[in-house]
Amino acid sequence: MPNAQTKSVSDKPVIRENVNLAPLNTLGVEAVARRFVEIDHPNQLRQLHDDGFFDRQIPIVLGGGSNLLFLNRPDRPVLKMSVSGRDIEAREDGSVLLKAGAGENWHQLVKHSIEKGLGGIENLALIPGTVGAAPIQNIGAYGVELKDVFHNLTAFEIETGKFRTYTAAECNFGYRDSIFKRELKNQVIVCDVTLQLTKNAHDLNVDYKGLNDHLESKKISDPTIKDIFNSVVEIRRAKLPDPSDIGNAGSFFKNPVLSEEQFETLRSNYPEMPSYKVGDDEYKIPAAWLIEKAGWKGKRVGNVGTYKNQALVIVNHGGATGEEIYNHALKIQESVRNTFDIDLRPEVNIVGNES
Repeated sequence: MPNAQTKSVSDKPVIRENVNLAPLNTLGVEAVARRFVEIDHPNQLRQLHDDGFFDRQIPIVLGGGSNLLFLNRPDRPVLKMSVSGRDIEAREDGSVLLKAGAGENWHQLVKHSIEKGLGGIENLALIPGTVGAAPIQNIGAYGVELKDVFHNLTAFEIETGKFRTYTAAECNFGYRDSIFKRELKNQVIVCDVTLQLTKNAHDLNVDYKGLNDHLESKKISDPTIKDIFNSVVEIRRAKLPDPSDIGNAGSFFKNPVLSEEQFETLRSNYPEMPSYKVGDDEYKIPAAWLIEKAGWKGKRVGNVGTYKNQALVIVNHGGATGEEIYNHALKIQESVRNTFDIDLRPEVNIVGNES
């Protein structure tokens, strides 16, 4: 991929007005952006900065629209990152650096890595969204998180109009979290991401029970990265709805992490409760299990529902407003809180009427 800071750009970004965002978010919620601009090269961000675009309001940055919910018409301008490009660089230690533009489709990048024989992100197949959103969310699935393969990223500083590289340590990754969701929220825009993958001697992760069970059902005892990729795709397609068929944003809530004391108290009442130890005294509980146990799996209220095959997914059956979906989520949270004394936190970014 050409260097994002030096490649010349002739096309100046065009700012459009009153753009319908329904096709640009996977929940299919109707919302209209008063001002909208699409970026296909990082240098266009600098052009916007020099023209004073960022002086009045910080924009809502939009990638694949798979991890957000518009409550209503956003007051802030919307900036869609469509920067493309992929580049592979071999390293002396045998690893490979895979660099991709922020607008690249994440699943297609995972598929590309498998085709090139590169290991490390096969467990992250079929996660919706773009590359630029991956480090912000520190996406993860089936025992692997982005931080496990992250090398660095390039981001545009809105205040200074300069580009800066962030290392893994500087990103301060946490569970579905990073510095970009906290201290640097609305301060930088991710332009590209570089991952460190393996060319040989792949470090496979098949510890996650659902994945391990699926491989065993296929009688695969010595899986390749392609086997893992195919298994994850099959599992996710069986459990999760396709946004092109029914509006959804994937997992709506984070899996809660409990202290050992909380966990033991809950387990005494629900011995069948699934759990994963994530620290010396911390346990992750599947939010889907909590939601299903609270009676929400497959439940529909008006135009909104909880998906019949995966309770973690809220779906738009057609015509649902952002407020309707949000209220549905609030009712689920209240129900789980009343049943288990656990607060579910949204994984989806809620975009309100902001000034």
